[in-house]
Amino acid sequence: MTGDQALRATPAPAARAAELDAADPLRAHREKFLTGPDDDVLAYLDGNSLGRPLAASAARLDDFVRTQWAGRLIRGWDEGWLDLPLHVGDRIGRTCLGAAAGQTVVGDSTTVLLYKLVRAAVDLRPGRDELVVDTDNFPTDRYVVEGVAAERGLTVRWVESDPAAGVEPADLAPAMSERTALVVLSHVAYRSGHLAPARELTRLVHDAGALVLWDLSHAVASVPVELDAWEVDLAVGCTYKYLNGGPGAPAFAYVAARHLDAFRQPVQGWLGRADPFAMAAGYTPAPGIRRVLSGTPPVLSMLALQDMLDLLEEVGMPAVRTKSALLTAFAADLAREQLAPLGVVLASPADPARRGAHLTLEHPAFRALTPRLWAQGVIPDFRSPQGLRLGLSPLSTSFAEVATGVAAVRDLLAEQA
Repeated sequence: MTGDQALRATPAPAARAAELDAADPLRAHREKFLTGPDDDVLAYLDGNSLGRPLAASAARLDDFVRTQWAGRLIRGWDEGWLDLPLHVGDRIGRTCLGAAAGQTVVGDSTTVLLYKLVRAAVDLRPGRDELVVDTDNFPTDRYVVEGVAAERGLTVRWVESDPAAGVEPADLAPAMSERTALVVLSHVAYRSGHLAPARELTRLVHDAGALVLWDLSHAVASVPVELDAWEVDLAVGCTYKYLNGGPGAPAFAYVAARHLDAFRQPVQGWLGRADPFAMAAGYTPAPGIRRVLSGTPPVLSMLALQDMLDLLEEVGMPAVRTKSALLTAFAADLAREQLAPLGVVLASPADPARRGAHLTLEHPAFRALTPRLWAQGVIPDFRSPQGLRLGLSPLSTSFAEVATGVAAVRDLLAEQA
């Protein structure tokens, strides 16, 4: 068969998408997510920035306002609200992180929790004066590391990483030494979607006597994570991407049980103190993971998050991971067929097993084309300098959306050319 004959024999993208959607064992769950009243979105390809809301969350929020907030008022704090960060944290740990109870807590933003954990980690490794982070890690991670280094008189050791890939053991090894206190890495790279070999990298850090902090923001609820089995020290992640907690939903922090007794966080708020309602002089940290808390728990923001955890517990992370790999593989295939002839380059690992639930395409025209795509109801994400990021949330994204989105990109590029 000639190349032209093979191309003609390949089913059209829409037909292939229809076949994949029909065979998708998770397809029925898409109906559990809400769409807008005007339903003007043809392809939502930014689930790794903000997940769609679940219909159950609308009902839960309404019920909470009417019955718990209005009905119980301040009594709600004694009736369960104060313990929500621990309860929801344990659920995230059990469902998504491979973490036993008592090691995960919800509260604050990702940035604030990163700061707390980085500062505490420095104190857990006294006498060591270097913090290690890669040059293409998410900006917040880099900024927090630089800020803590400046506060504590430490040195930042930079690992050069390829923006189209991510950190591998060979990249990290030269940066490790007896001076290393903490290494901060992302399990799934925010730009390329590279899935880091977390077990191997964690072992490499421990061989140097240092601690590792994993940012799981683009990994949690999209790829399996096994923090306890990997012997991870610390982790943090947001809940508004694949955990669908909603805009501004709080982050979570994981501190391995072996470190909790010595863990001293730098933001000493009253709810992280032992017996906070004693209002006593001096700060004595609460036992266990509660000591990571500082102020009042974000109760409203934890409501929608619980609905997504219900769904994830029903489906299971292996099924989610299978779907995410199929989605990114389909998107990459379409990009190779339809966009590569127009100059588009895949800026992510080619192997679906080596990336999370998103991938990035690059072309000089993408900055200008992104607003036009949004106006058409095709919603990807732009990442400077020329990356179009496709975030494919496994439980809410259809293969048809992927086909529609890639076709829209093709049409606009062709029109410009």
